[in-house]
Amino acid sequence: MTASYRFIQHCSSIMYDIKWIRENADIFDRGRARRGLEPISTQLLAFDDARRAAIGELQRAQERRNAASKEIGAAMKAGDSARAEALKAEVARIKENWPALEEAERYAIAELDNALAAIPNTPLDEVPDGADENDNVEVARWGEPRVFDFTPKEHFEIGEGLGLMDFETAAKISGARFVVNKGGLARLERALAQFMLDLHTSEHGYMEVSPPLLVRDDAMFGTAQLPKFRDDQFSVTSGRQIVAPPDSTTEEIVPTSEYWLIPTAEVPLTNLVRESILDEAQLPMRLTAGTYCFRAEAGAAGKDTRGMIRQHQFYKVELVSITTPEQSLEEHERMTACAEKVLQLLELPYRKVVLCTGDMGFASQKTYDLEVWLPGQGKYREISSCSVCGDFQARRMNARYRPAESKGKNKGIGFVHTLNGSGVAVGRAMVAVLENYQQSDGSVDVPRVLRPYMGGLTRIPG
Repeated sequence: MTASYRFIQHCSSIMYDIKWIRENADIFDRGRARRGLEPISTQLLAFDDARRAAIGELQRAQERRNAASKEIGAAMKAGDSARAEALKAEVARIKENWPALEEAERYAIAELDNALAAIPNTPLDEVPDGADENDNVEVARWGEPRVFDFTPKEHFEIGEGLGLMDFETAAKISGARFVVNKGGLARLERALAQFMLDLHTSEHGYMEVSPPLLVRDDAMFGTAQLPKFRDDQFSVTSGRQIVAPPDSTTEEIVPTSEYWLIPTAEVPLTNLVRESILDEAQLPMRLTAGTYCFRAEAGAAGKDTRGMIRQHQFYKVELVSITTPEQSLEEHERMTACAEKVLQLLELPYRKVVLCTGDMGFASQKTYDLEVWLPGQGKYREISSCSVCGDFQARRMNARYRPAESKGKNKGIGFVHTLNGSGVAVGRAMVAVLENYQQSDGSVDVPRVLRPYMGGLTRIPG
């Protein structure tokens, strides 16, 4: 039994609707082709046929066992001991084969589920086709980049010049891709997070949540970080037990449980509705959280090795919405506008792009990226991604809702739609503030909207 077989068994997920794939195989494969992937419907349907056959065989064996058990009583009552003994032998054979039939059923189900778990979401028709980030489409710009009368520095040059951004000490403590911010920069980071949370809760209608930073397999699977992106995550084991393997004189210490550090608050926030049936009146449900996030950046070798752009630990304010299918696209525009408002109030120039099929995330149907202008780098860099996922995550979490007009206990129940977005990444917002508000003497002006959070400080002195 493979590791993935065990994992999917544990998660017991629905994922894609295999019935829909069977009825719409061409549409499904065309969606994969738009992501640059090979057609897979034929293989999936073969897995489904095997699953159906295994389930049917087990059901037939159960039916025959039940029938034979009744026939034994009838034979004994009729005094036909020979027939009774033959029927007993038949029941014994069925019982003997029962574990193998159950295992065949479990394997067939897991084989299909494993295949479905590795399939990304299908892009919406309106998403532009493309291979990578070079094919993303800009849809809007806001603000004019500042014209400097000196050569602007990058954020790490500014922070180190202030004596408040220390990568060297962080490396001694934790290794590469960590930073120690001190004094005015530590306060600036805190101020940014508080400003964003206050904005989203007081003006945008989000409920603030303080979620766990450690989650289990099921939660990571629900939002599609597992199993495909296992190498991008940090795992944490908790507890130990001593095990003596059979026929061995040695003992082995093994972990008793495994957790994952969240790569984004999307994971715990979205999973708040897992295995639930919500009433439509509860939707849309809008949630926000400011948390530390942890990413292994396994595929980022050589990328952004200096500075705070790509780190193992960073702070981010996350937005999550749970909606009905009819609300989700409108909610996507609304969520993106909420993230844009953060940048507008900070007076940071940015552009809005819609990601092409080759650059969008695994769980996304459609994604907007907000890219903030960084004068030290002389280019726009991502600071927020806002995605609508349809029912892709909801199926993995078994998160459903009951429409207002439905009658009866289960009539009309369907899967919710989920959305998530950065509102925004706090570390990258600080990078943008440092570069856009830098002064020729090495100091940094504090954006007006942040000054109440900085004790009235207007400038971080150089």
